[in-house]
Amino acid sequence: MKARLVLAFISSLLVLDAAVLAVPRTFPPFGSVVVRAGTATFGEYASVQAAAQSLPNDNSTRSIFIYPGTYTGQVNITRPGVTHVYGYTTNASSYKNNVVNIVANGTLTSAGSDDLSGSLRVQSSGVRLYNINVKNTYGPGVQAIALSAYGTQFGAYGCGFYGYQDTLYSNQGTQVYLKSYIEGAVDFIFGRLGQAYFAGNTIAVSGYGCITASGRQTNNSAVYVFNGNQIVLAPDAQSDIAGRIFLGRPWADYARVIFKNTYITAPMNNTMWSIWNPGDERIDHVLFAEYNSTGPGIPSDVQRPSFATMLTASQAAQYNITSVVGSGWQQWIDMVYLLDADIAGFS
Repeated sequence: MKARLVLAFISSLLVLDAAVLAVPRTFPPFGSVVVRAGTATFGEYASVQAAAQSLPNDNSTRSIFIYPGTYTGQVNITRPGVTHVYGYTTNASSYKNNVVNIVANGTLTSAGSDDLSGSLRVQSSGVRLYNINVKNTYGPGVQAIALSAYGTQFGAYGCGFYGYQDTLYSNQGTQVYLKSYIEGAVDFIFGRLGQAYFAGNTIAVSGYGCITASGRQTNNSAVYVFNGNQIVLAPDAQSDIAGRIFLGRPWADYARVIFKNTYITAPMNNTMWSIWNPGDERIDHVLFAEYNSTGPGIPSDVQRPSFATMLTASQAAQYNITSVVGSGWQQWIDMVYLLDADIAGFS
């Protein structure tokens, strides 16, 4: 009887979450700075960067609301206060209805560093992004970041991140990515010190390579945990990538990446994980772990390497949102999105 009541309560929460998330967000929250493409209206801004620069450089909580459009040019968020950035959408529950695009095409070569190439660079704590697509359109050939995230207590909700090599630079601080879309080919989720939790996302592979490249250099708190995501081929994926996709490779010797409850349709290599490069393997201290990976993209002859770890249920449970971002996360993570993406992951 008690178990049935618990299940009924959880089901009611899921229904409530779906109802709350599925509503449109088509008007600015009170007090928001407004961005509208081509605007000549006093008090509005035609570029996202101009709106970000208009916010006071203090510890106050501020918000930006962006109307539909493609906004070209790099955006930097550097203010010390909490900043919420909302994209116009008819359905806040998903990236699929996003109509706000931040687009640039910087590269490591043109910008002078990988971080500086980012279409959106977050250098502040307490930034939340909602229903915004961030794109680096350069394409293959060189590192070109869509999002460079250095801030702690960062959250992306119903967003889209599009690139090819080095799409999402989760480099420092506590971060969550929920109900979002992340596309790339080579090392497209990577960083050194980031503590990032990914749940309910679509990870789309557009070319052959590794999804993650953890650059953890010592036995520190940096970790990427993926729980309840799906890995698919991008709509315009290269045609020759079957068997050439890996969950990750170690950018540094202490790389730490865990995939839990992943549904995979993209055609993976039968080893699932890769060394860094021949002769420079970087595998002595890695933790590349999986639990409950399923789906037709996993080869029938899968043979994971000796440096990969298959977790038991009890071991997998240790890699939860608290272990990734620490206690007190209820104060800064949008709980509605977390419940919708990861209700089974609470612990």
